[in-house]
Amino acid sequence: MRRVVGKADLFASLVVFLVAVPLCVGVALASGVPAELGLVTGMVGGLLVGALPGSSLQVSGPAAGLTVLVYEAVREYGVEALGVLVLAAGLVQVGLGMLRLGRWFRAVSVAVVHGMLAGIGLVLVAGQVYALGDATAPAGGLGKIAGLVSLPGRVEPVALAVGAATIAVLLLWPRWRQGARLAPAPLVAVAGATVVTWVFDLDVRRVEVHGVLAAVRLPQPADFGRLTEVGVLGTVVAFALIASAESLFSAAAVDRMHRGPRTDYDKELIAQGAGNTVCGLLGALPMTAVIVRSAANVQAGARTKASRVLHGVWLVVFAALFPGVLGAVPVAALAGLLVHAGCKLVPVRELRGLWHGHRGEVVVLGVTAGVIVVGNLFEGVLVGIALSVAKTAWEISHVHVESEDRGEAGIVVRVRGHATFLRLPKLLDALEEVPHGRKVRLELGGLGYVDRACAAALEGWAAARDQVFVATSSSTS
Repeated sequence: MRRVVGKADLFASLVVFLVAVPLCVGVALASGVPAELGLVTGMVGGLLVGALPGSSLQVSGPAAGLTVLVYEAVREYGVEALGVLVLAAGLVQVGLGMLRLGRWFRAVSVAVVHGMLAGIGLVLVAGQVYALGDATAPAGGLGKIAGLVSLPGRVEPVALAVGAATIAVLLLWPRWRQGARLAPAPLVAVAGATVVTWVFDLDVRRVEVHGVLAAVRLPQPADFGRLTEVGVLGTVVAFALIASAESLFSAAAVDRMHRGPRTDYDKELIAQGAGNTVCGLLGALPMTAVIVRSAANVQAGARTKASRVLHGVWLVVFAALFPGVLGAVPVAALAGLLVHAGCKLVPVRELRGLWHGHRGEVVVLGVTAGVIVVGNLFEGVLVGIALSVAKTAWEISHVHVESEDRGEAGIVVRVRGHATFLRLPKLLDALEEVPHGRKVRLELGGLGYVDRACAAALEGWAAARDQVFVATSSSTS
């Protein structure tokens, strides 16, 4: 039995490795750093995080979800500061896990999560469309979108053809079930584009290779001084929170794919933090648990953590023995891979369901994505969370005022529901409709919650009228 399980994990590790190589390189290039740093993060995700407790089958590495934030950080502070940013974010994650806060990430609104992914996907696609045609992308999400108008005159037709062919393979290859079992679509698409480019000697931009050791840069003492800057601290917090959220949301999704041990969210958060701490020490990209690689791991039949550790071993072997292979990969092919990944981040199916049943959630999703595109990832998530909280407060804050005229006995006014300041105008309007000069019994027994604003309004209304009796329970007669 052990031998069978070993074979299953070995096969799964090879599948995940083949999926991981093009994604590690593509995410690194889209983040504005050397391609080798993506491989370094993949190695740490396999060798270190893969062996730590938390989740059993999900795989960690550089993710498209952090690409936009990393690119902006590198542009703002330089690639030299990336290590200390990732290191600090990893320590924050470890602290959150030790404080047992991992489970609280599940309390974030689904609409905010989908909005975050949609915003990342839109910015990622807008940026990589330029790379599809070997063109230079403008800075900022809004600049990239605005620049699409003038893009057709700047693209290289050959590079665009390579990128478009890569996307076509990514879309069509999974439909051939037998082929999909033999090799993952990302590997087939990028490898095919590389072979065609090499055979026909196409004039397209290729990945620049300098070697893994040459790309690694340990943080210097001066780099740690940047942690006193407000902007740098904000980026660290954004790295930590978004990487943590993406990893734990991925863990929840992966747990639904298999029947093995469930994820311990706090231990998984510590594992992700440890991985990012090491990545920071190596000057590499930040990591998260990645749903694409994790799903490939489960679907390939992985049984234990051995599959994800072995995938890290294969990445080390590849980087040591075949570094020159990366130099033959066309950038347009990797851009096609990331355009495909960015489109998949936009939750089209979920949007349709939310529109029919929860249109308020669609507003939260749309605003979150819009702020990310116009501003940045951190601002978008904060606005989304604030809007989600406001929407929830509005929905649960409902108050009903009923009046019953009992003739000479006076008028009974019943207030039910949850009275908060959001519903204060409605409450006051209803109370003002009660006739003056009559006996009034104000029943508040049906109120589940009253905030100070509404309590003061009720007290003021009762004090301004004669013959008002306030009851904390409803009458039964």
